[in-house]
Amino acid sequence: MKPEAVSNAVSSDGLEIPLIDFSAFMSGDETTKRTTAQAIVDGFQKAGFIYLKNHGIPKADVADTFAESAKFFKRPSAQKEAMGWTTPEANRGYSQPGREKTTDLKDAADIEAKRAEEGADLKESFEIGREGEPKHPNHWPDRFDDEGAGFKKQMLHFHGACQQLHTQVMRAIAVGLGIDETWFDSFCDGGDNTLRLLHYPEVQSTAFKKNKNTVRAGAHTDYGSITLLFQDMAGGLQVLSPNGNFIDATPIEGTIVVNAADLLARWSNDTIKSTKHRVVEPPIKADVHPARYSIAYFCNPNFDRFIDAIPGTYDELKGDKKYEGINRPPASVIRQPQALAEALPGGQPKGDRPKRPGLKHLKVKGLARR
Repeated sequence: MKPEAVSNAVSSDGLEIPLIDFSAFMSGDETTKRTTAQAIVDGFQKAGFIYLKNHGIPKADVADTFAESAKFFKRPSAQKEAMGWTTPEANRGYSQPGREKTTDLKDAADIEAKRAEEGADLKESFEIGREGEPKHPNHWPDRFDDEGAGFKKQMLHFHGACQQLHTQVMRAIAVGLGIDETWFDSFCDGGDNTLRLLHYPEVQSTAFKKNKNTVRAGAHTDYGSITLLFQDMAGGLQVLSPNGNFIDATPIEGTIVVNAADLLARWSNDTIKSTKHRVVEPPIKADVHPARYSIAYFCNPNFDRFIDAIPGTYDELKGDKKYEGINRPPASVIRQPQALAEALPGGQPKGDRPKRPGLKHLKVKGLARR
C-alpha cells in the first residue's frame, strides 16, 4: 500500500512515476519520513524519475526565476553572445539556438548523423555555476544595465535554494537506502552544481510535420547525481518507458520533476536507474506552439570527492561491486558513457577534454547558424 504522501504522476506503458509530497519527509514523524524516503528511492529504482510537491522552494521564488529567465532571453543577441559558453571546463554562459545537439552518442560522425536526422535542438540556454571560482567566473548581464543586476541577485538566490533542496533529496535517498541520513552531506556541500535556464522559442507545428524526427531536445540521460527540473505548463517532456516508448511527463503545477542521473546509478551499483528523456512537440494540437521555459539544476558530488559504491548496495546476496571507485569522474567512465565533443568544422573532435556535469551536448563550431 502506498503511503498517503504518494500518488501517481505518470502511469502508462509500464512507466510509473510517483508524485511525492516532500513535506512528509521534511516534517513528518519518523515512520512517515521513512516510508516517504522509501517511496522516493523506489521511484528512482523503477522509473528513474519522481515528481515532488511541497518541496520547500516558495512558489514566488520559482515564479521570479522564470520571469528573470524570460527577460534574459529577450536581450539583444549581441549581449547574450558576449556572455557565450566557451569550454567544458568552465561550463558557464549562453548557447544560442542551433549550437547544440543533445544525444548520448559519442562518435562525432554519429552525432552529426543524428543532427541530420533530427535537426539541431530547438532551444537556447544559459548556464550558471558556483559563484566565486576565479578560473571560471560566471557571466552576468549586470555589465549592461541595472536589470542585469537584478537577474544576478535572483539567480544566485535560486542557486542557493536549489543547493539546499539537493541536500535534502540526497538525505531522503540515504534514508530510503537504509544508511545514515547525513551520509551524502559531505559529498554535496560544495555546491558544484549547474543552474541551466532553457528557452524553447515559439515554433510552427509545420516544423514537426516537415520532419517527424524533429525534437526540441534530443534523447539523453543526465550524468551527475540528480537533476531538479522546474518546467512551465507548455509540455513536451517525455520519459522512456520500460517497453521502449517515450511517454509524456505532463507538467503538474507546483511540482519539480527529479531524475536520477548516470553517476548516481553508478554510485548505487546500478540499483537506481538513469532513464532517457527528451523534449518534443507539445501534445496539444496548435498551428503555433508557444515558447517553453524550463529551469534545470544539475546536481553533482563535490569535484574533489572519491566516489565508490554506496554501503548496502552490494553484498553476498545483492552481488559484488560493478565499478571501481573514481575521482571526479569524466563522462567516459560513467555507466552510460557520453563524451562532450566540441567539433571543428568537418566534424573532427578537438580531442579529450574534461566533461561537463549535467546534460550532455555537442557544441559545434561553424555550425551554429544551421
